[in-house]
Amino acid sequence: MSLDPATFETIVPSRHITFTLPNPLLHLNHFNASLLRVAVLDSPTAAGPAMTAAMLVPLYRESDWTFSTEPGHLQLLLSFPHLSRLVLIGNSPDSPLPTSYKPPLSANAVSETSVIEESLMPLLIALSPKEAFHRTGGGLPQIPFLSYEDEVIRSVVLEICVGDRVGEMLVEDVGLEVTSGDREFRRRLRFKRMPNLIQTQMRVHPDSLDFQELETVELRLDNGILVHPYLTPMVAGLSVIASYLDNQIQSGFRPKALCLGVGGGALLSFLNAQLGFEVLGIEEDEAVLRIARKYFGLKDSESMHLCVGDGIQMIEKLGLGVPNGIDARTDNVLDKINGKFNAIMVDLDSSDARMGTSAPPPEFVQKSILLAAKTLLSEHGVLIINVIPPCKRFYETLTDAFQDVFEELYEIDVADKENFVVIATVSQIQRVSGDADNTFLSKMKSVTSGSSYIDSIRVFSSATAAIDGG
Repeated sequence: MSLDPATFETIVPSRHITFTLPNPLLHLNHFNASLLRVAVLDSPTAAGPAMTAAMLVPLYRESDWTFSTEPGHLQLLLSFPHLSRLVLIGNSPDSPLPTSYKPPLSANAVSETSVIEESLMPLLIALSPKEAFHRTGGGLPQIPFLSYEDEVIRSVVLEICVGDRVGEMLVEDVGLEVTSGDREFRRRLRFKRMPNLIQTQMRVHPDSLDFQELETVELRLDNGILVHPYLTPMVAGLSVIASYLDNQIQSGFRPKALCLGVGGGALLSFLNAQLGFEVLGIEEDEAVLRIARKYFGLKDSESMHLCVGDGIQMIEKLGLGVPNGIDARTDNVLDKINGKFNAIMVDLDSSDARMGTSAPPPEFVQKSILLAAKTLLSEHGVLIINVIPPCKRFYETLTDAFQDVFEELYEIDVADKENFVVIATVSQIQRVSGDADNTFLSKMKSVTSGSSYIDSIRVFSSATAAIDGG
């Protein structure tokens, strides 16, 4: 069935259309498939002047969920909030599933950008809404090409599987080109529902640097360093109760942490192995825990407890003291955790792709949930949460809710233009930043490579909150 060009004359919020056409650019290196795949996505929040832009799918990454699925396209579009329509053009992939990615064999494969853009402009003009022509007085609209850049130079997919709650997910090893031309290797967990969001990543080290293919080298996990941008700030948030934690440890008590959201378990493993916490991790999907154990080295032990369940619902039930309110296996785990938690660490993202990358889910910021969480904390406990605010109002609502329940509120700007770490305390505290006698603080600074995030913690003030946008 042919596609009516009139379909694209208006912006229809959230409309997503894909089609293929014979490749007129086979003489160029970048497009080497017999068919081109074109995806046209209109913004779910289309407002203001109709702005259209195009993006070329990186060569050999056509099957990656970022470039081959509607959620991936939506995340790309939402990263450019001024756009109302995004058009992606790339080779039609041979496989519907993500495959291993290798760099182009020749520099010529990516050296013809201007020729490609000029050749594709008639197609893009045909896919532009009428409004774009009206703004130019009947002339042709300007359609910029956006570039997609990341540090990935190669990847190997280790497994693709499906979880009952999170849906399709994959584990991959990637090679990154970092500063000064050095290479770094990481293992990553990604969900298809939000493919541009890396759920977990851990550094891995090859047994030999003299290798040609990533598939052939043995890689060792390194749980002694946190590479996710916001995890080190989350750990740094513990410094606000460092004096209390140090006194507890010196008295022979092991600190306890409740972690909502496990993913691959990088944060849990770090708290347990590097800082000596007894950890309870709650993950909504049992398949995710299987992946964490198989690929990310997460291990059940006397000081590492893992259970399956909805973290928000479990917080509410535990806070209300519902006896046997979860399930038999979980109740058995909870019986092993005596006393209250010193820290609750929350790393939950919204599953609604229309919000873009957003955390935590809006339902977490209910007074009943926050009050329940507070009851699970010790007198000097702390709740630390990773926040990715889609807008200023979201952040204001969250911080207002926290201030209504907790005694003090602190924040860390992760400085990645996306994440903020919010730290809420049960009681008033006296922060320490340079206490040389505080063994816990000294150890934390050592394992987190210094005190930059610790020093950047600030008392939250609505007048100085570092959030832009509306």
